[in-house]
Amino acid sequence: MEYLSCVEVEPNVTATATVIWLHGLGSNGHDFEAILPELKLAQDSPIRFIFPHSPSIPVTINGGMEMPAWYDIISLDVSRKLNDEQLMQSAQRVIDLVEREISRGIPSERIVLAGFSQGGAVVYHAALCFSKPLAGLLALSTYFPTAHIIQYSEANRQIPIEIMHGSYDPVVLPLLGEMARDDLIKAGYQPNWRVYPMEHQVCMPQINDIAVWLKQILA
Repeated sequence: MEYLSCVEVEPNVTATATVIWLHGLGSNGHDFEAILPELKLAQDSPIRFIFPHSPSIPVTINGGMEMPAWYDIISLDVSRKLNDEQLMQSAQRVIDLVEREISRGIPSERIVLAGFSQGGAVVYHAALCFSKPLAGLLALSTYFPTAHIIQYSEANRQIPIEIMHGSYDPVVLPLLGEMARDDLIKAGYQPNWRVYPMEHQVCMPQINDIAVWLKQILA
């Protein structure tokens, strides 16, 4: 099987948990690799971090220019018209990485899926339709465009879901994050919603909260 190309950061000890973290539109796997030191995890933290690179595809909203993207975005209004099929294909490729981690000895219950913006939309779908229980889902400055078509997996009905959004985000409006939260609540999930005074980015208070959350769910 051909897997997504990834940046992999191994812990100083034998890995017993994995975080798979997806970047946003136009970026790459090195984007969130840079914040690892800011998480200030313990030297003996057993977490392997995997940062996949998306393929490069034509993106309609950028004049058809080819760039790193998990799926094509056709319009930027609140309805966010996009290529659902490409999103679900990307979600399957993330699931393939999860299965690879399981084959490497990491239990599914010790695997976290995280994603920013476009990457967050993909991990919403990947985590919530995956057939084995996961440790957690981290959705950063993102939305849930496949909420109307996803087939939820019973295995992840109790998954911890952490949603973080910037109150001044001009790219993925806070309303879209709130809609994702509300869709999850309607579907029976209990997501935790946090807002930070920032735009389409990450900030230090948020990074500190991510570190605490990871320590809690991967204790």
